[in-house]
Amino acid sequence: MQLKSAWVIKIMETSGSEFEFRLPDVGEGLEDAEIIEWKVSAGERIQVNQLIVEIETAKALVELPTPFAGTVLELLVHEGQVVHVGTPIIRILIEAEKTSVAPTTELKSERTEILVGSGPRNEETSHRKRATRNYGTRVGAVRSDAPKPQMPKPPILSVPEPRFEAPASINSRIIALAKPPVRRLARDCGVDLLSLTGSGPEGSITHEDVLAAANRLKNETNPKNNSVDEFRETRTPIHGVRRVMAEATVASAFTAPHVTEFVTVDVTSAIELLDRLRALPEFSGVRLSILSLLARAMCIAMPNTPEVNSFWDVQSQEVVTKHYINLGVATATDRGLLVPNVKNAEQLNFKNLAKAIEEVVDAARTKKASLSQLTGGTMSITNIGVFGVETGTPILPPGESAIVCLGAIVTRPWVVDSEIVARHVCTLSLSFDHRLVDGAQGSKFLTDIAKLLQEPSELIAP
Repeated sequence: MQLKSAWVIKIMETSGSEFEFRLPDVGEGLEDAEIIEWKVSAGERIQVNQLIVEIETAKALVELPTPFAGTVLELLVHEGQVVHVGTPIIRILIEAEKTSVAPTTELKSERTEILVGSGPRNEETSHRKRATRNYGTRVGAVRSDAPKPQMPKPPILSVPEPRFEAPASINSRIIALAKPPVRRLARDCGVDLLSLTGSGPEGSITHEDVLAAANRLKNETNPKNNSVDEFRETRTPIHGVRRVMAEATVASAFTAPHVTEFVTVDVTSAIELLDRLRALPEFSGVRLSILSLLARAMCIAMPNTPEVNSFWDVQSQEVVTKHYINLGVATATDRGLLVPNVKNAEQLNFKNLAKAIEEVVDAARTKKASLSQLTGGTMSITNIGVFGVETGTPILPPGESAIVCLGAIVTRPWVVDSEIVARHVCTLSLSFDHRLVDGAQGSKFLTDIAKLLQEPSELIAP
């Protein structure tokens, strides 16, 4: 993002202090994040708690508010750039603090904190040691612990507004005005957006501007090649959710000894039950599916084989068995595979469980899933049947000992009461950690949920 003309801020000596807002740790000890979209631009006036930037961490998309009020001087990082926690990302001109003479004969220094959620100190807390998050750094500020003489405070001064002037030369980093898809195309084609003159609204850089620049770049390096379509490779940086999922998958595959078992199930009665439920007024608007029935079956069957809801604590060398189920639901999104989970799924009846699954899946797909929804799972389910695949061998999410895979429902000849009839069948597969779950326990859990799907009346009991 940048102003239409290449403007920068001329800082007036009486206008206040400059602060650099640093990328905070938004939770779980994350080390870095990608700048997805700036919500502000250079020269814009901002208020405390105003959202200024959207970032993507290894867990979720997060919108950061500013703890400062003032004027944006400079965006220090580009959209699409990955930065470490503690890196300055924006420079802000903080308006001068107003002071007044204390009404008593004993002068006391009072200061209103700029940070979000803080305020003037009172007598009760003035001598306590309090930890303060380092949101930013005052540029050029000098700290001193030496006592300062008590001086009368000056009267309130009129502070002039910051002015904007076109400089003779630009020494600030300017962010090009272009939408995220255009930025991605520029990165793929090796085009520097700052070198382009945009032809779009308000001077923004368009898709066509990037392609034209890519053609020019290609012709300069290889005159015989006259089309950007000749690019035969695309390099995509691996970071954010995709990087973490790759690392977690490798860690799980090479840490937990995986075993996968399969069973083919007649789900004709389950499908007929879903059709009847969809016609009932109390289920109006609820997204019902064979997956929601399978999820309920897993919750009912788990107490008979609690080993499938445990994990191996390497540090303490203990097996931790959990008597609650945070049921993870593997979800394909444009950011990669996410596994949001339904907390305390075993406490929900079928209708509420179906609604809860719908909520966490929609949150993941619309980039609104919270860190709580994306962490803390105890057992998971994945549905590859939606892609027409009949079976698979899923990898365990780290920290879990069992994941059930639902295959595609197909019509096949099936023996019922010694007669061959057409039935709806699907294949379930169960991958489990053989350190925690032996073959007998895994087989019992898998056959228990298969029986519940074959005779599903228990699944909708209150």
